[in-house]
Amino acid sequence: MDACELCDSAGGEVLWQDAACRVVRVGGAEGAAFPGFCRVVWQRHAAELSDLSAAERRHLLDVVHAVECAVRATMRPDKVNLASLGNVVPHLHWHVIPRWRDDSHFPAPIWATPRRPAPARAQPATAVLRAAFGAALKGRS
Repeated sequence: MDACELCDSAGGEVLWQDAACRVVRVGGAEGAAFPGFCRVVWQRHAAELSDLSAAERRHLLDVVHAVECAVRATMRPDKVNLASLGNVVPHLHWHVIPRWRDDSHFPAPIWATPRRPAPARAQPATAVLRAAFGAALKGRS
């Protein structure tokens, strides 16, 4: 099998993890343009959601939901985009992307050509984002 970036590295700043998956804050230009942008990465190599058992899918989607809740609570975006593409890296992961009507790409996807300069927005403090995620994960049904 070819090298897999998400098997070989964390993929960002690890905010939380368990044996099944990890939550990372995206860095670099994407993270700067979309503060609070996180990924939920399945720990073992699996290419598709349908590769997981029913219990694994529930756990993964519970974590994705908790990350969305944490991003909404800390960043107050106009919208949150959820994406599981994996076209470049065939390793199951979900993008949780806060969006604002005035962001550089809105309403297009963040991977499209920018429409305007990115407005300055502060990154949420790691402790604040972790606490919001923990509260959302604890409150899941």
